[in-house]
Amino acid sequence: MAASSNRIMLGPLVAAIDQGTSSTRFLVFNAKTAELLSHHQVEIKQSFPKEGWVEEDPKEILQSVYECMDRTCEKLTQLNIDISNIKAVGVTNQRETTLVWDKETGEPLYNAIVWLDLRTQSTVERLINKTPGRNKNHLKTGLPISTYFSAVKLRWLMDNVEKVHEAVLSHRAMFGTVDSWLIWCLTGGKKGGVHCTDVTNASRTMLFNIHTMDWDPELCNYGTGCFLLKNVGTKPVMSDHGLLTTVAYKLGRDKPACYALEGSVAIAGAVVRWLKDNLGIIQTSTELEKLAADVGTSYGCYFVPAFSGLYAPYWEPSARGIICGLTQFTNRSHLAFAALEAVCFQTREILDAMNQDSGIHLSQLQVDGGMTSNRLLMQLQADILCIPVVKPSMPETTALGAAMAAGAAEGVSVWSLNPEDLTEVTSEKFEPQINPEGNGI
Repeated sequence: MAASSNRIMLGPLVAAIDQGTSSTRFLVFNAKTAELLSHHQVEIKQSFPKEGWVEEDPKEILQSVYECMDRTCEKLTQLNIDISNIKAVGVTNQRETTLVWDKETGEPLYNAIVWLDLRTQSTVERLINKTPGRNKNHLKTGLPISTYFSAVKLRWLMDNVEKVHEAVLSHRAMFGTVDSWLIWCLTGGKKGGVHCTDVTNASRTMLFNIHTMDWDPELCNYGTGCFLLKNVGTKPVMSDHGLLTTVAYKLGRDKPACYALEGSVAIAGAVVRWLKDNLGIIQTSTELEKLAADVGTSYGCYFVPAFSGLYAPYWEPSARGIICGLTQFTNRSHLAFAALEAVCFQTREILDAMNQDSGIHLSQLQVDGGMTSNRLLMQLQADILCIPVVKPSMPETTALGAAMAAGAAEGVSVWSLNPEDLTEVTSEKFEPQINPEGNGI
C-alpha cells in the first residue's frame, strides 16, 4: 500500500505501438507535455525463403508487442508512475505487409508477406498486360499496379497456400495488414482488453504529427524504406509523375479526410542491414557513418540498391541492384559513402516528381526515422537537395503522432490538437554546404 500511495500522478498517459519492418516498440507519453516517459524495443527477424521473398512470423510480431508492453510498463512501475492512467493506445505499423489468419482458431495461415516481397511480380505483370497500353495506373485509384501493395499478396496467398484457399471457401479467413492483426489479437484474443483508438502507419503518422505541430506539409521518413509525403489538403491530387495518391489522416467522424502525395523508396535503412548481414563490412549501423566520413566521397563508386525493384517514380519490379564505378582503389569506406548517397539521390528523384506535380518547390524538408541519427546522411541530403533538412530533436515523432491521434480520439479526448495547446518541438537544421551551380545539381 505504501508503494501504491507514492505513485507519481502525471495526469493522463497515452501509449503507442510502433510495429515497424525491423523492430517493434511500445512507448508511453504524458498527454499534457508530450514527454516520452518510457519505451522498450524488440528486433524483428526476417526470413528469405527464396530470391525476392521476404517474410516475418506473425506470432513473433505479436509476441514482440506483448514483450514491449510488459517491459515498458515494468519500467514505469519502477519509476512509481501509475500505468492505470494509460487512456488509449495508438498503432503505427509497417503498412503493406500482409497476413491471413483463421478467425475461429486465431492461428496465422501463413507467414506475413513483407511489403518488400517480390513474389507477386508475375501476378502484377499479368494484370498490367490486361490493361490498355499496359498502363500501370489503369485502375485510377491513386496506386499503380505493383508488388508493393497488399491486394496482389492476398491473390498469391489464395492461389498458392492451400490453408488460405480452404479458409476463404469456408468463410474463416481474416485478411489484413499488421495493424489489423495486432488489433484483432489485442482486443479479441485471450490477452485482449487494450483500447486501441487510432490506426495509422509510420509515414502518415509523422505527417499528421508535424502538420499539427507547425503546419509544414512535407516530410520524409527514413526507416527500412524511405517515404516522402506532401500534404495536399482535403481534395486528392492525382500524380502525373509516378507518385501515389493516398489518405493522410482523418481526425474524427465528422472531420474531413486530408490527402497526400507520396513517393516510396523500397531500400533505405535496409541497405545498412544488407551491408552488415550480407557483406559483413560493418558490425553495427553506427559504423556506416564513420566509414563513410573517413573518406568523404564515393570516389566514383555508384550504388543503386534496387533489391526489391524500383518504387517511385518508376514502379519497375524487374529492376535489380547495381554497384559500379569500381577501381582497385575502391574500398569499403567508398561503398559505405555510396550507400548513403543512394538514399539521398532516391529521395531527390521523389522530390523532383513532387515539385512537378504540385508546381510548388519545397523550401525545406522535415525528416524522421531511424536513419536520421546519421548526421552525415542528413548533411548529404541537404547538399543533394540544395535545401535545409530539419530534424526534430525529439526522435520519436512517428510514435508521438500515433499517441496524439489516439489521445484526441472521440471518447478519450485527453490530448488537445489545437495549435495553441501543442508543445513546441525543437529541431536541428542541416543547411546545404555546397553551391548548386558549382556541382551541377
